[in-house]
Amino acid sequence: MAEITAALVKELREKTGAGMMDCKKALAEVAGDIEAAIDWLRTKGLAAAAKKAGRVAAEGLVAVAASGTKGVAVEVNAETDFVARNDQFQGFVSGFAQLALAKGDDVEALKAAEFPGAGKSTQEQLTALIATIGENMNIRRAKRLEVSAGVVASYVHSAIAPGLGKIGVLVALESTGDVAKLEALGKQIAMHVAAANPLFLDSSSVDASALEREKAVLTEQALASGKPAAVVEKMVEGRIRKYYEEVCLLDQVFVIDQENKISKVVENAAKDVGAPVKLTGFARFALGEGIEKEEKDFAAEVAAQLGG
Repeated sequence: MAEITAALVKELREKTGAGMMDCKKALAEVAGDIEAAIDWLRTKGLAAAAKKAGRVAAEGLVAVAASGTKGVAVEVNAETDFVARNDQFQGFVSGFAQLALAKGDDVEALKAAEFPGAGKSTQEQLTALIATIGENMNIRRAKRLEVSAGVVASYVHSAIAPGLGKIGVLVALESTGDVAKLEALGKQIAMHVAAANPLFLDSSSVDASALEREKAVLTEQALASGKPAAVVEKMVEGRIRKYYEEVCLLDQVFVIDQENKISKVVENAAKDVGAPVKLTGFARFALGEGIEKEEKDFAAEVAAQLGG
């Protein structure tokens, strides 16, 4: 059996918000497996959901660029927020977005490609920027969307410069209808994506393992109510529908009208734009999501230096 350390209990508590003794008991029940302990706490109603530990603290910028039927989102990280306000850094991120728009979203290929107007590779340009600014930087990711006809609309939440900010969104609309009206619709949906943070396009694209895990937790919760198996099955079906409404873009209620699902908004748009519209994909980049920054104990750090 794995040792249930204080650090493990602390990590589980940060992820779930459950009490210390509950966390300790959960870990003991599942031999120290953090993910299984989260599920155990959820089935007991002791944790609403798995929360990411710590604050998202990676700095830098997200950029979006779009042109007609294609668009791209990129993220470039730096050590401090100060660098995000640096003109040279902003210029690099914008240039990288334009490169990805032209060449695709394979980050390693983009690093090797010639950086626009630099006469050197993107990686070499970044290395030179690191030397100039004196701070470590990293090209993290890129995502390009494209449609055969229609638009890829973009939106940056709280932009600090054109196309640059901390949350960038792309929405791909396939249609032969009015381009200007499609752009307007796409931007509204992109604003919804920024606010609602869907994880999947629709129910068919939900990750199978994530769905099975959700069903298992919901089933355990329903069985704990003591209801008959047939009733439990209906309860789980209803909760899965609710789950889809939370995580699937097309099943979410549009934040702008607070009434129609996104699927209905897209369907209704056909009359306005003059042709059927299909939402084929989206991308949402939030700066630093999924990156855990090392949290330093300043007092301990000073004490260590004095001791050394």
